[in-house]
Amino acid sequence: METLPQIAQSLLLVPLTLLPIINPVSAAPILLTSANGVDSVLKRLARQVAINACFVIVVSMLVGTYVLDLFGISLPIVRIAGGLLVASAGWSMLTGQDQDAVRSAVRDHSTPDLSEAEIVKRSFFPLTFPLTTGPGCIAACIALGAQFPRSPMLYVAGAGIAILGAAITSLVLYLVLRNAGRLLTLLGEIGTLVMMRIMAFILVCVGIQILWTGWVELNSITT
Repeated sequence: METLPQIAQSLLLVPLTLLPIINPVSAAPILLTSANGVDSVLKRLARQVAINACFVIVVSMLVGTYVLDLFGISLPIVRIAGGLLVASAGWSMLTGQDQDAVRSAVRDHSTPDLSEAEIVKRSFFPLTFPLTTGPGCIAACIALGAQFPRSPMLYVAGAGIAILGAAITSLVLYLVLRNAGRLLTLLGEIGTLVMMRIMAFILVCVGIQILWTGWVELNSITT
């Protein structure tokens, strides 16, 4: 019974860490624009973006640390770089920079109806990357994966819990994107703006925390 709180904490660690970075509320109006308000297209796009995001998160957590070892990059450096990216993304959102390039790309790809092949193709860029699982999210996933125990049995258990956490994250992402129209109507223009600013501030704080953790670890290695 003593391990149940630890399992619950590990299970919630992934969504609690990644959802402020992903910020699905800010992606909702962009996805709604890309679907041209057509509910069937919105449903298919939301489902595919959630699947893509889950795949990116899981691969980044499981493979990211080995890629870093291959290139000789230490985890503290990744945390510092990831923290800078996350804080920078949050600052851009906080100061009102609305990812014009991403929005333009979405408008260029907007069509009244799409085939399944086109949904799969167009849902990755820019809806999955960099809109939802961008560099900051990937860096955070790598940092989470680096915390897995190295013992084979414990590694499998930790990875399994993290994969479940990634599934929860993707489910929340799907529900927000699927109900983008109702969500934006419920929040209203001012409510959406306030929510995005709050999430942006949280994102800046998360980025600074990741950066500070990497800086402390780097100093402990060099001293």
